[in-house]
Amino acid sequence: MLWKSSRRKLIRGMSSTSQKTTALSLLRMKRRGERITMVTCYDYPSAMHVDGAGIDVALCGDSLGMVALGMATTQPVRLEEMVHHCKAVRRGLSSQGPMLVCDLPFGSYEESPEQALKSAFTCVKEAGADAVKLEG
Repeated sequence: MLWKSSRRKLIRGMSSTSQKTTALSLLRMKRRGERITMVTCYDYPSAMHVDGAGIDVALCGDSLGMVALGMATTQPVRLEEMVHHCKAVRRGLSSQGPMLVCDLPFGSYEESPEQALKSAFTCVKEAGADAVKLEG
């Protein structure tokens, strides 16, 4: 794991006390005019590469339905599938690595604010996401 954090420091020009990417650190980067990197990944091996490359944000997106699961659209993707893939991505990221964002799939938040919160809590608590993203 040392090579990952060292590479991350080299890429980002970080100090010797590298810290995990958070919403606050992204805000600081934005205010300083720094570029923020985000890559989509759906599994453990791709997460390992994202982490090693020094990427700021790893997105486990509902596009996994088309890219990894052979679906025609993202609409059939279920929350349980997102949690499954997000867990695999979390295992591939170091504790000082990218922020993990999990997509809330179609139908998992539109019904009510309560449903949206329940789905978001599931992604954070069960899948290990640092943040959730929704569309619409």
